[in-house]
Amino acid sequence: MRITKPNTVDGQKHSLKFDLLKTLGNFEIRCSATFGTGITAVVGSSGSGKTTLLNCISGLTKPDQGEIEVLGKTIFSDSRNVNIPTEHRRIGYVFQDGALFPNLSVEGNIKFGHKLTPPGQKVVSIEDVIDLLQLEKLLDRGITELSGGERQRVALARALAASPEILLLDEPISSLDIAFRGVILNYLKDIRSLLKIPMVYVSHSMSEVMAITDDAMVLSNGNRITQGNPVNVAIRTQLDLNTNYATLENILKAEVVRNPTEDRQTELSIGRSLILVQSIEANPGETISISIRASDILVSLDAPKNISAQNILRGVIQEVHVRKDTVVLHIDIGITMITEISLASSKAMKLSARKDVYLIINTTKIIVLDQKNQ
Repeated sequence: MRITKPNTVDGQKHSLKFDLLKTLGNFEIRCSATFGTGITAVVGSSGSGKTTLLNCISGLTKPDQGEIEVLGKTIFSDSRNVNIPTEHRRIGYVFQDGALFPNLSVEGNIKFGHKLTPPGQKVVSIEDVIDLLQLEKLLDRGITELSGGERQRVALARALAASPEILLLDEPISSLDIAFRGVILNYLKDIRSLLKIPMVYVSHSMSEVMAITDDAMVLSNGNRITQGNPVNVAIRTQLDLNTNYATLENILKAEVVRNPTEDRQTELSIGRSLILVQSIEANPGETISISIRASDILVSLDAPKNISAQNILRGVIQEVHVRKDTVVLHIDIGITMITEISLASSKAMKLSARKDVYLIINTTKIIVLDQKNQ
């Protein structure tokens, strides 16, 4: 793919800085933070202020006080009487439901933002966006003819076609099933890699956050509670974010090695290991995404023998995090995998950092996330 004129954050140490106050009825958001130039997550329970924060940044909601700066440029300051209109802020916004125009085709939706962008600010071409998000075959379709995953790809394309300097994503995949979630997560990674556009990613799901983001900020009751490495934030935050470790997923990229095997399965490579999954439609050399729940990974000190599970991965414990009744382990297998076991099991096994262990994963517990064909 050829990018006409890549968006750049060269020389910038941060994409977004804000210190703002906004009161809405009985709710008040009072928050300040600095985000880097990668993908930064904003997580918190319902009603914590995540969407209000994005609306203030985008200009849909005016803060009562404070300042907002994007790539070194002030877009809002009550003390200096600066309030750049929404349409001039060069901020892309992808909503949870896509918010596409039902009266326009896919192509019409994509072109909408591009037409409103001044010629000197058009740094990404429509052709590049269509190519990146693989929308060529959908251009003539109506919005009602699209699947959920296709709609979110079109919403991303419309936002990108306006050549934004930063992209805001408000729970863009929460309404999609697990297969489509994998599709969109992969596209977001490609957007960051190829277009170099900083993103703010709002989500309830720490598994999504850990899969694609570089930094995470936790909001609670309108206040910034903590910010840092997504894995550490997930472990140490005690908020109820609908992300307990019983449902935490490892979302990993894997390369197809053999398909099919002699037993009609598919062999994948992740980290230093080979794993088997139930047969899928993919060619050797293709990269796909897989999901494995943390609670579905068993841990053994010795190499298991004569068991039904086919995937036995050798690794080294990196970190041990004790919670109330469980222990979360970070295990290096060439990449980091997270598993959760009971506190009693951890004590009995005397698990600690730098100890060698074996991970046991049944093929039926590995979910192959959809590839970029939907």
